Amino acid sequence: MTERSPAVLVLADGTVFNGKALGIKGKTAGELAFNTGMTGYQEVFTDPSYLGQLLIMNTSHIGNYGVHRDESESDVMQVAGIIVKKFSEIASRVGGDGTLEEMMFRDNKLGISDIDTRALVRHIRQHGAMNAIVSTEQDIDVNALLKEVLEVPSMKGMELSSKVSTKEAFEVKSTTGKSLFKVALLDLGVKRNIIRCLNERDCDVMVFPMHSSLEEMLAYQPDGFMLSNGPGDPGAMQATHQLVGEIISTAIPVFGICMGHQVIALSQGLATEKMHHGHRGLNHPIKNLKTGKGEITSQNHGFVVAKSSLVGRTDIEVTHVHLNDDTIAGIALKNKPVFSVQYHPESSAGPHDSRYLFDDFITNMKNFKK
Repeated sequence: MTERSPAVLVLADGTVFNGKALGIKGKTAGELAFNTGMTGYQEVFTDPSYLGQLLIMNTSHIGNYGVHRDESESDVMQVAGIIVKKFSEIASRVGGDGTLEEMMFRDNKLGISDIDTRALVRHIRQHGAMNAIVSTEQDIDVNALLKEVLEVPSMKGMELSSKVSTKEAFEVKSTTGKSLFKVALLDLGVKRNIIRCLNERDCDVMVFPMHSSLEEMLAYQPDGFMLSNGPGDPGAMQATHQLVGEIISTAIPVFGICMGHQVIALSQGLATEKMHHGHRGLNHPIKNLKTGKGEITSQNHGFVVAKSSLVGRTDIEVTHVHLNDDTIAGIALKNKPVFSVQYHPESSAGPHDSRYLFDDFITNMKNFKK
């Protein structure tokens, strides 16, 4: 086993955790977030929605099954850094493509291990999400690090989708041999599995940069619009709110996931608000208010649609709620084929309880084409 050098995690409130260094030497800062999933760390670390965040993994052992080329949600690790209890240098897996730490070196990422992640998560649950900094440098000055972390911008008010959105439009063809639908996907930080779920349902998908115009997207002659997940504060994306409002005005079916859900709400005059510590993991319980059924879902968000902004709105229906805290988890427009959810029906790894939402989107597109 490698003899690891010391590392330190310094929180904005002055709390300090000492551990061991992972990945490259250096410093990294961002907002602390924790994920409760017991598997799927590669998918999590490469999810663009985690851009700018130091991610704590609740599971004790990370890295034990290595990485695989087919399990990344984007080309590189997106997290600012990782925080784990026990890190496995050895990857035991048939068909694997190397170790997690090799991936960290490839993508110039660092992290810290051998800290009490249970205590750290309890601290965040009590005091709320906050910025922090990890240093794996040779000379560690905790007081200097505290000064640095206090200068890190807050996630509230931060626009990050433009950093991960595609720069040029590209098309991904259906994988079924049938191209029955054309979907224009607005890339706010899309996970690859959203595209796969559409491809598996006879859809060709054109992925558009977030600053595309409605005219550019309509030139594809889509049967539906998909609004993807993404990082940052949805309230800081005024141009996207306007574009989404224009998309909705076409009466073409729209499906929004996570950030897509939030910008749909904002385009309709609703508000979003920052959560105390967010929802992230593979085991979040949701209730579908239309069917009365429960779903176990994958989630990753630090902002939510404000319930107060729905008071008096008869044109918008709340379709799903989170059973842990009763936050809004899904909405639909009553007069248009537009719906969205705050969670991830495409989750991988994760439960497949909510895959029916893609089928609902297909049904809307079928009805639109009639």
